Amino acid sequence: MANRRSRKLDLSISESGRNIYGVVREFVRDYVVPAEKKYSLQIEQLRQAGKPNHPPEILKDLTREARSLGLWNLFMESQSGLSQVDYAWIAEETGRSPFIAPATMNSLSPDSGNMEMLAKWANAPQRKEWLEPLLSGDIRSAFSMTEPDVASGDATNMQLTAEPHGENIVLRGRKWFTTGAADPRCRVLLVVANSEAIHQASTRHDKHSVLIVPSDTRGVRMDRVLPVFGFYDQQGHAEIVYDDVVIPRENVLGHFGDGFKVAQSRLGPGRVHHCMRAIGMAQRAYDLAVSRSKGRTAFGKRLADQDVLRAQLVECSLEIEQARLQVLATAHRVDEVGVSGARTEISKAKLIAPRMAQRVIDRSIQIHGAAGVTGDFPMAEVFSRARTLRIVDGPDEVHVRAIAKSIFDKPERGEDG
Repeated sequence: MANRRSRKLDLSISESGRNIYGVVREFVRDYVVPAEKKYSLQIEQLRQAGKPNHPPEILKDLTREARSLGLWNLFMESQSGLSQVDYAWIAEETGRSPFIAPATMNSLSPDSGNMEMLAKWANAPQRKEWLEPLLSGDIRSAFSMTEPDVASGDATNMQLTAEPHGENIVLRGRKWFTTGAADPRCRVLLVVANSEAIHQASTRHDKHSVLIVPSDTRGVRMDRVLPVFGFYDQQGHAEIVYDDVVIPRENVLGHFGDGFKVAQSRLGPGRVHHCMRAIGMAQRAYDLAVSRSKGRTAFGKRLADQDVLRAQLVECSLEIEQARLQVLATAHRVDEVGVSGARTEISKAKLIAPRMAQRVIDRSIQIHGAAGVTGDFPMAEVFSRARTLRIVDGPDEVHVRAIAKSIFDKPERGEDG
């Protein structure tokens, strides 16, 4: 029998990561979670004042606190020195409050992915104009890829056009779910466009480009802000019309025709980060369910003593731990071989973590009864996030397809291989 190469799978957090993890854990527990009610109240007040997408004061206060603690750009190894495994442990804690916590640490999507994309593909002037202010938190950004009229799970379908216009480029088309675009701090849109009219494309994977569009460019029109399961995020998911938008040719990110590669360079890490936070969402829902079951009585016994409830909570515990190990193993693989070499593992994690979170949160809602569907507990909103994650950054079916391809396109190994 041939010798099989052994590989050590170290999923532990580093010493430096452990120190940051402890600070993040305390910050989320002592500052972020207690501030959630005030955040919701201030968001409602801003909505009534006609400013639904402005950041509330409590978010600004928390951001100042996070920055003073050094909890800034932790997702980016070049900034924080953290490995993907380190960040997986840390991001799980931020997932306990999946919007507020990342937002306060300048680690919220789409900015996190946009910063990674700019760091890899931007030239020096682009880095100075856009990456540096994003890293410092002075501005926000949006990623404009998904379109209402095509199946956007296939990134090669994008129809918004980029055509030559003298020394410039003109953009025409419509995008939606451009997350972050409604935030008044948003200064730049990274737009995926069909640019075949500008360059020669040999395959369907090189007919697109990513273009940098300042948000105040003439012809950029935000038609509406979309709800998700009835919830409106502070940063907003915008539907945008690009009506004869003229930008200079030098606003291409990378080279013309690199759009698919450029977009994938942000979607890969983003998928892992979403999975990390999904574990935290599920863990918090589970913790609340355990606490609830200990404090409520039905039919003469605590819920915690009812066999049906005990079995459900055991299943939740098992599912969370299995998903956590899968996500950590994926992060380890990314550390070893990079995003492109870990595509199959990323697809597996992207399937497993949101599905698990959806199931666990649903059980927590059930255990809480009518209270579980109200705003008194976080489960209703995070359930919507978990369900949405099964579409965000590629729907489940795309990842099933990718995993199947890795199985059936791989040469078969003999019994002694």
